[in-house]
Amino acid sequence: MNKIILMGRLTKDPELRYTNTNQVPVAGFSMAVDRRRIKGKDKETDFFDVVTWQATAEFVTKHFTKGQQICVEGRLQQRSWTDKATGATRYAVEVIAENVYFAGYKKDDTQSSYVDQGADFDPYAA
Repeated sequence: MNKIILMGRLTKDPELRYTNTNQVPVAGFSMAVDRRRIKGKDKETDFFDVVTWQATAEFVTKHFTKGQQICVEGRLQQRSWTDKATGATRYAVEVIAENVYFAGYKKDDTQSSYVDQGADFDPYAA
């Protein structure tokens, strides 16, 4: 089984492109995901490259921007290519997002119907 669920923040705005052959929309972005805090250690952050296709790609580029919280459900995929400059084989592991969800509130949301959890919020703290 190959399934991954990540929640974090976009590190840059999603970039929408289209394939050369069929003009299929594809969007790429990266996200920062904090690891669970371990007693006595500072938090650590992992960075993931994410790819979305078709309607999901258009949705992400329309509704998400850098810094916004996002939840991604999908699978991991490894791809390889030959570096034209060196001839070496290069590898990349990416998250292929099948579903994307809002994980926070918009920056301009002025309603007071939610509690601002702030930077120190730790959902794993008991």
